[in-house]
Amino acid sequence: MPRCSAKGFISLIAFALLSTSVLAEPLKVRIGHVQWVPDQGPVLSNVIPEPEDAGLRGAELAIADNSTTGKFLGQTYSLQSKVADSEEAAVAAFEAMHQNGMELFVVNAPAQTLKIIMDKAGDNTLVFNAGTKDATLRTGQCHSNLLHTMPSYAMLTDALGQWLNQRRWNEVFLITGPTEADKGWADAFRRSAKRFGLEIVEDKPWTFEADLRRTASKELPLFTQASDYDAVVVADVRGDFGEYVPFNTWLPRPVVGTQGMSPVTWHRVVESWGAAQLQNRFRDLADRDMNSEDYAAWAAIRSIGTAVTALGNAAPNEIRSYLFSDKFQLAAFKGRKQTYRDWNGQLRQPIPLVHPRGLVARAPFEGFLHPNTEMDTLGFDKPESECRINN
Repeated sequence: MPRCSAKGFISLIAFALLSTSVLAEPLKVRIGHVQWVPDQGPVLSNVIPEPEDAGLRGAELAIADNSTTGKFLGQTYSLQSKVADSEEAAVAAFEAMHQNGMELFVVNAPAQTLKIIMDKAGDNTLVFNAGTKDATLRTGQCHSNLLHTMPSYAMLTDALGQWLNQRRWNEVFLITGPTEADKGWADAFRRSAKRFGLEIVEDKPWTFEADLRRTASKELPLFTQASDYDAVVVADVRGDFGEYVPFNTWLPRPVVGTQGMSPVTWHRVVESWGAAQLQNRFRDLADRDMNSEDYAAWAAIRSIGTAVTALGNAAPNEIRSYLFSDKFQLAAFKGRKQTYRDWNGQLRQPIPLVHPRGLVARAPFEGFLHPNTEMDTLGFDKPESECRINN
């Protein structure tokens, strides 16, 4: 019997592997993406509008990233997306995709819309929230098949609360805008203030409709009059007035919150921990900077890809189980491996604190201890939530 050389043996193995990959049925992973962002109406400042494709382009990048690995494993990824112009259209798009056999979804929509979608989702449907920061979906009205890659308002304001506590800027002046999002952000900050020993010395709603482009230097110093405070905290999610608060306060104090220095999911100034290459790849794809909605959609689809790579299948219930297991960690360019909380499905993740041109810090900070992980010092910890979706 003729002897086979080492080179020939390697060639035979390579041929066998190639033959197996050719004969094996490719695994097709289909993901639906539904997006509806209500029109916020005109604002009273020159705020830079959010791109209309925020979220969608992050999902597209994640599909490309998953496909890079998947092509070596016989896995193909496809994205079916609908950017809707109404709640009804968003729900109808979800139903159509679901009836067509799709069971993996990423949704960027308000909390009420997401609740309607979850009521229509089956037990074998896995949905990722990449849009709403609403508290109720993490504390009481949780769904066992709903995971959150978008941080809650509580996670964002806890990051800010830790930073203010660390700086010993414990007395703050809070200004809250009129929208429901503003009130949700402000409520989260009030909770964070109690949690981290901050005192809100003034808590004032913004009720003016003046054009601050002309009157900010007169209106805001009078509005922010108080005997003393260490910082001004602004809750103005859409940017109606908050852009004019810095440098116009009664006392010369820093402005933080939704304007000034802000806690965010993602920002173009995040470049450490390999993030620069993610930023560059996104710019090549979208011709703009990656924002928080893009990052949340990207993290959701990368979570799916990580699970499918490990499992070798795309069954939603098996993906869900894997994401809650000790085996799952998402490498997501924030300096720490990210995991899902098993009580409410929230993705644990560091929160950057940024100003428009630079990174200031990253929460959680040393000194804020937790019995399991300091990552759970941000947002609703297990005792604060009625949800137990993985029990």
